[in-house]
Amino acid sequence: MSQNQPGAQSAGGAVRPGQMTAVMRAMQVAAGPKVLHIGLYQGSKAVEERIIKSRTTVTVGNNEKNTFVLAVPQLPATFKLFELIGNDYYLNFFDGFRGRLALASGITDIADLKGQAKPVGNYYQVKLTEEARGQILIGDRKLLFHFVAPPPVQPRPQLPLAVIGAAAGIDWTLMIIASFSFLGHFGIVGALYSDWLDPPWQEATVAGIVDLVKNIPAPPAPEPDKKVENDDKKVADKTPDSKSPSSGAKPAAAGGGAAGPRGAVGDKQAAALAKQAESMEVALLGALGGTTAAEGALRRSEIPGVDISALATSGAGAVAGTSDLKVGGGGGGPIQGGGGGGGGLGNIGGGTGGSGTGQSAGTETKVKGPTGDVGSLSSSTVGAPINNADRVVAGLRGRFKSCYQRGLSEDPTMSGKVTLVAKIGPNGEVTGVTPSGTSGLSPAVVGCLQGVVNRATFDPPGGSGSTVQIPVSFVQQGK
Repeated sequence: MSQNQPGAQSAGGAVRPGQMTAVMRAMQVAAGPKVLHIGLYQGSKAVEERIIKSRTTVTVGNNEKNTFVLAVPQLPATFKLFELIGNDYYLNFFDGFRGRLALASGITDIADLKGQAKPVGNYYQVKLTEEARGQILIGDRKLLFHFVAPPPVQPRPQLPLAVIGAAAGIDWTLMIIASFSFLGHFGIVGALYSDWLDPPWQEATVAGIVDLVKNIPAPPAPEPDKKVENDDKKVADKTPDSKSPSSGAKPAAAGGGAAGPRGAVGDKQAAALAKQAESMEVALLGALGGTTAAEGALRRSEIPGVDISALATSGAGAVAGTSDLKVGGGGGGPIQGGGGGGGGLGNIGGGTGGSGTGQSAGTETKVKGPTGDVGSLSSSTVGAPINNADRVVAGLRGRFKSCYQRGLSEDPTMSGKVTLVAKIGPNGEVTGVTPSGTSGLSPAVVGCLQGVVNRATFDPPGGSGSTVQIPVSFVQQGK
């Protein structure tokens, strides 16, 4: 028989245990007093089963901190069912408990144990041995118990020997040095390719440009040309007035004029530059609106319009003639030709020749188109306050007037008012513009005003945004 089989005999004939039996005997067997093994049933269905690994008091009741939670009206919140006193267990029971116990004296009902049990307060107490077992009925719940040997102690989990050997062979000093080296190199490369050290970019404004121009240092004075100085000196020596003592004229400064003091730009000049820059900005925005410079000038009524057809058909206009220039053939117009004494241009402006009577060229009449102006601008904020609301609305005055001038080119009698309700987002941008209370203005003018407000930018109100109401009124100026 093989030696690896259980019950294998040795050479002397004695039976020695097999390998599996030796392993089972080598296992650590728990020694000590027995522990409770309790099962909880509701009817015939098992609800919970537990081995109390350490000898301790077992409690029941409707409190969640009990060993077994039983929602039974007969029990208090916490009741010590199996109480450990010293090294012995005692069973505590009330009058309403039912069941049977197997004790050293025999199998007995719980109701019959009152004679030999010890009364403690309003319940009874009986001692249990390690051979005791039984069932206890509490309401609709049933507990079965008996004493068992404590389960063996589970060994602490350990890593495999291969993993432990690999970890023990690591050179931790070298590992720490290599880790810090990698961190340092990658940190330096990341800092070189990052934009943390770059200065923040700021959008250029008119005020910033003016300050930049104001702080430009004065250019250095140019060195005089020696050749020019020698030529000027020769010319001055040849001039007889240079020797006259009465001559009070001082030589002009190089460059042809009185050189003013050089230095920084003054406040007045800075203000003029700022105003000029703002006008350039308004002109640029007008050009971006889709109109040419000539069309804009005509719409702003900078060039008076003249009806050529009306002048041609009037009595003061030019008529056909028989002179060489074909500018008149007689009549009462201001420009007349041959007929009467002198021909050609002789009779223009009072008659410089011939016997004809000269007449004037007529009076000049300036025709001025209709112009309008924007009434007083004010804004009101609904919701979160906006710091620069009034300043931004005041800056839109010129663009509002341009929209109104376009409307006057179509309807010279136009005048009216409208209230523009602008929704401002949390970042200060206009998210929508709604006209309200429109009176006397064409849809084209109202749409133009909406576009002007929609391109404006306010200070960020934060939160969920805000609302700005801008009442705009247009009045027609007198001619």
